[in-house]
Amino acid sequence: MTMAKIPQRTAVPVAPLTVLLPDDVTAPARARREVRSMLLGLGLGEAQLDDLLLATSELVTNAFEHGECPQRLELSYFEGQLTLQVHDTGSRLPELRAPSPAAARSRGLVLVQALSEDWGFEFCPGGKFVWAVFRIPGA
Repeated sequence: MTMAKIPQRTAVPVAPLTVLLPDDVTAPARARREVRSMLLGLGLGEAQLDDLLLATSELVTNAFEHGECPQRLELSYFEGQLTLQVHDTGSRLPELRAPSPAAARSRGLVLVQALSEDWGFEFCPGGKFVWAVFRIPGA
């Protein structure tokens, strides 16, 4: 009896994406375009992009509105896990606030928390990163 050898699929990390962000209101749109392009390159379909692009918009918008200056977005993918990080020069900590039903704003991090597996922040030279992690099975 012979047993056929099936090649094992090994995970190869995808080169991380770094996007320098302008310090103006075009930053979220630029970030979404770049993230969308990378995710389509990973083989995700349009229907799988909505949550990730919404989280991208929210993190970049928060950096623009509450950080001192958005610097860059970094996106990395390895073994089904996608990590999105947005760097800004501010020292102000992100706050997860429960929005009032009448409030038109202040839902950004609530949305990121709901859409991601995990999120958080860390200080780094020159500011901080706010990050979110997503599971992307089969990409």
